[in-house]
Amino acid sequence: MELVLVLVVVVVVVALVFDFTNGFHDASNAIATSVSTRALTPGVAVALAAVCNLAGAFLGTGVAETIGDGIIDVGMGADALQLILVALVGAVSWQLITWWRGLPSSSSHALIGALAGVGLVAEATVHWGVVLDKVVVPMLVSPVAGFLVAYLAMLGVLWAFRRSDPAPTHRRFRLAQTVSASAMALGHGLQDAQKTMGVIVLALVAGGYHDGDDFSIPWWVKISAAVTISAGTYAGGWRIMRTLGRRIIHLDPARGFTAEAVSSAVLYVAALGFHAPVSTTQTISAAITGVGATKRASAVRWGVARSMVLAWVLTPPAAACLAVGLHLLVSRLA
Repeated sequence: MELVLVLVVVVVVVALVFDFTNGFHDASNAIATSVSTRALTPGVAVALAAVCNLAGAFLGTGVAETIGDGIIDVGMGADALQLILVALVGAVSWQLITWWRGLPSSSSHALIGALAGVGLVAEATVHWGVVLDKVVVPMLVSPVAGFLVAYLAMLGVLWAFRRSDPAPTHRRFRLAQTVSASAMALGHGLQDAQKTMGVIVLALVAGGYHDGDDFSIPWWVKISAAVTISAGTYAGGWRIMRTLGRRIIHLDPARGFTAEAVSSAVLYVAALGFHAPVSTTQTISAAITGVGATKRASAVRWGVARSMVLAWVLTPPAAACLAVGLHLLVSRLA
């Protein structure tokens, strides 16, 4: 029992480390467009995103239930906790690799890929139907929806303001970006903090410290996950922010507002409507590309976009391989 308790504590700590890295890795999702259009200063943008991440974490629990109760059944005891631990370490490792390279990858899909990978190797029960419905389909649909809706919405904005004076119109959209950036950060907290909550409750169930038939989120789990992702967001993610805010396309305030508004809408629909853990990174990146394409196709740096898509595709199997390799190493040493 002492070993199980120690493992539960270690898993909770590593899950919060994942939460923190998620915060600084994905801080750019909410602030890159606002900073690049000079709607907000970097310091104000990061502080605003941190506060909204904190608030967004309390908006629902549907995504937490999908992650903790729908993806994998690890069983109970020390072996089950070991699987969760190596999955978390694999996901964190991939996040740090992509952060170092300045590539916007999906923290969500890193975690899910790592869990599914170690579950498959360890012959745990992986609910592939849930993975398909709640992960794979949303993973494909959300960036496509983000691109298309942002493209069409931007065309509508251009038509509506076609006779407006550019200078005051840009000023108004800069002010509006305070609202759209806040909405994006709320959506990030709603999506990503819940993933950590789900993993922590999964560990508590595996350790026998939570009823597996009642997947309620303890208050201390909600608070710790919310505060940690908020702290990670405040730490900032400047490498990735440069990619999203400047390297894909040079954004003006109208395009920045439209990309943020569309992305936040996709996040809310996925989390509250379908309990689907979608990638905030994929959604905002696709929306930025969509609004940028309304300028002209050559305005988008498609080479950067291709590198990002490659990182998205590689994320689940890469995180799975890291987690599986660590699991095999630990099994051999044990």
